[in-house]
Amino acid sequence: MTSTAALSAGEARRIALAAQGFSRRMPDAVASRHLHRSMQRLGVLQIDSVNVFARSHYMPMFSRLGAYAPELLDRTFLSRTTHYVEYLAHEAAFMPVEDWALWEFRMAAWRRRAADPDSWMHANARTLDWVRAELRERGPLRPADLRDDAPRERGQWWDWDVAKTALEHLWRSGEVAIAGRAGFERRYGLAEQIVPARILASPVPQRDAVRELVRRAARSYGVATISDLNDYYRLRDQAAVRDAVADLVETGELEPVVVRGWERSGRPLPAWRHRDAVLPRRIDRAALLTPFDPVVWFRDRALRVFDFDYRIEIYVPADKRRYGYYSLPVLVGDRIVGRVDLKADRAASVLRVQSAWWEGHATPEADAPRVAEELARAAAWQGLERISVSGWGDAADAVARALGGREADVQRHVHPRE
Repeated sequence: MTSTAALSAGEARRIALAAQGFSRRMPDAVASRHLHRSMQRLGVLQIDSVNVFARSHYMPMFSRLGAYAPELLDRTFLSRTTHYVEYLAHEAAFMPVEDWALWEFRMAAWRRRAADPDSWMHANARTLDWVRAELRERGPLRPADLRDDAPRERGQWWDWDVAKTALEHLWRSGEVAIAGRAGFERRYGLAEQIVPARILASPVPQRDAVRELVRRAARSYGVATISDLNDYYRLRDQAAVRDAVADLVETGELEPVVVRGWERSGRPLPAWRHRDAVLPRRIDRAALLTPFDPVVWFRDRALRVFDFDYRIEIYVPADKRRYGYYSLPVLVGDRIVGRVDLKADRAASVLRVQSAWWEGHATPEADAPRVAEELARAAAWQGLERISVSGWGDAADAVARALGGREADVQRHVHPRE
């Protein structure tokens, strides 16, 4: 019997960050091929509408590749393309259109709910039929396009909120797909209008789909526990994930490992390393992360891997927030050293650092210049001319000094190659 490989906590962190692309050199100029390569590592790009600094789906590419034109991501993901489509592949996320067939089991579950006489879809069958007919006749539409031509029946079956909900239910059930976005507004079409027929004709059985998704999650994480692999694509079925892991161990794609410090009740947590995972000697990268970056989106993993206890405070009353409305984790090397609450004040062309905080394992003297450089890079990426640092947070003074004062000109601090 072979012994289980052992990793230190630091080795596991470096493996995890390398799997997510943080050991790679940033390109001098970001092109669409770089976005595609990053998506091969990520698998999904979670979408979020909050736009205090930058919408979440723009951030992972910036974190990994550096400054790029946001219009490049718009053309690659938001316009109607042959490469990506939206679905609940974690939460609402962009994913390769080829993956549509992997999610038939989730779509089928929504369709089964519709068959229940007590379900919303059953109670609103007439609205659903009208929406289907409109999309079939007119092709992909924005919700506003449907509203403009909606039946003018007051007090009877028509209600605009019900129609919007119908679109969402049809999307979740796989009858409708997203044909890009106009601004940030979705365009909905029947799936056969958007997803290639060969993909629609080849749904993947649930067991095979779960195994493939677990395989991809393991590759994207590098080293992971069952709960990590279950969460990456929100499979919500640890028994099925365990079966998939057993299959992948048998084929040699996953290797059982023990990570020192990954424990529960004093006992090591079972973990697995993907066969393609690499262990770099060091991670020499600083980056701002979105709350919905795979590095930190699963709170249990963020705490276990980075000793980083993270929750966003959007829904916390302002007077009870500890770190700020939408604080971003800051990565330096293989550590998450702090968090910053950012706001892009576009009218004044200022990046406002509304709070800045250190984590307990930060080294402020060494880390503050790296954080300042990333803030300057972020401001330049967003076309902002200055940075303003408030006094809130135990990292605020050090970051302000590293920038050259509470109000700092951006261009002095941008890396020379940009």
